Amino acid sequence: MSHTVLVVDDEPKLCDLLVSALSSDSVQVLSAGNGLQALALLDKEAVDLVISDWRMPGMDGPQLLAEIKLRFPQIPVIVMTAYSTVKNAVQSMRNGAFDYIAKPFDIDELDITVHKALQFRDIVRDNARLRAELDEHQQFDNLVGDSAAFKRVLQAVDSVRESNATILLTGESGTGKEMVARAIHKHGNRAAQPFVAVNCAAIPEGLLESEMFGHRKGAFTGALSDRIGRFQQADKGTLFLDEIGDMPLALQAKILRALQERVIEPVGDGRERKVDVRVIAATHRNLLDAVANKEFREDLYYRLNVFPIPLPALRERAEDIAPLARHFAHSLGLAAGKRITGFSAQALQSMANYPWPGNIRELQNCVERATIVAKGSTIEAGDLPGYLLDRPADSDLPVSGVPEDLDGALALAEKNWILAALQQTNGVQAAAAQLLGVSERSLWYRLKKLQIQVDKIAR
Repeated sequence: MSHTVLVVDDEPKLCDLLVSALSSDSVQVLSAGNGLQALALLDKEAVDLVISDWRMPGMDGPQLLAEIKLRFPQIPVIVMTAYSTVKNAVQSMRNGAFDYIAKPFDIDELDITVHKALQFRDIVRDNARLRAELDEHQQFDNLVGDSAAFKRVLQAVDSVRESNATILLTGESGTGKEMVARAIHKHGNRAAQPFVAVNCAAIPEGLLESEMFGHRKGAFTGALSDRIGRFQQADKGTLFLDEIGDMPLALQAKILRALQERVIEPVGDGRERKVDVRVIAATHRNLLDAVANKEFREDLYYRLNVFPIPLPALRERAEDIAPLARHFAHSLGLAAGKRITGFSAQALQSMANYPWPGNIRELQNCVERATIVAKGSTIEAGDLPGYLLDRPADSDLPVSGVPEDLDGALALAEKNWILAALQQTNGVQAAAAQLLGVSERSLWYRLKKLQIQVDKIAR
């Protein structure tokens, strides 16, 4: 690999000596008489290494080093000085120099230092190239899809991932909100720090404050030891508050204070603790409706809604069903010890015709089942759950596309979606309600209205 080295010194004879000594078939050596000339060359030439004198008129070595670190941070700098003191050497290294050489120097010693610096430059360049290729070919982990609706999501993720802004992910249950949150964290400026996820709907109200902020020993019955909360666990990283729309009003005020002031107070402890977290919240609820119904604080809503990202339902990105299914089949097949190469045309058509009320989560469950029962390397229509195949054909619909009995058609569609969700969850109504994005009470009412019987398995 060829390299370009820039020598900066106000002594022309020394510049000529270094140009002659370091030049080779693979190394081109340029020279500049002062710092300003060096910067002008760096703006025009692709330089791999700078060797600079410490003391020069006008812009001296330390000033040039500072400018290079600011404007060309990937270029290593070797500092030369005839005033070789520990102070100068240490200061140059602290300011970002790769190494230093004391005048008068041995050419062989300089050659070894230059060789090490150019090796370092090659490693930095290769790492940057590999990282760019990885980002290009594996964009945002498992965020699969090429539809216009999903491209807007990817563009939003790319825009906000390096920011510390609070993000609000909205969309139906199963649309991949946690997956998007993890992608934002992994590809952002806090990737090396913790990602902590909390499902606000899954923790009993009485324990939620302790879960979020921690508690001191003896703060309440059962508090047998001190415990740090999720905010402190996520310090310097990302805190993902899933289903925040279901958070009790009493706790919302404390969450608002934590977001505004970046301080928390553990239960039973009067001392405040500072936290540095980037918060990503998610909900399947319409928070503006919840605000209007006094079920969600308006000030907390606006604090969360700094950068909203709405996630489309799977039926709104139907062209992504096939690539998502193939992605799941490949990864789940590997986990099951099977090599799944794809789907039959009939299987893909059946999946395309289904409305997917459980969205991506339901599709993944469907493909997992099909992967298990598939006898060959291709998933056939018969390997899919039965409810995907029982949908009416297009020929059974009115020619105009408008049903003769709207109420009856809506009831049938609602019943089919509920049956599908119950089938997916083995008849567990709480899980089916979550899959459908409704409350358990709402699902119970619909089961009664539509006369759907539920045992262990929906029927």
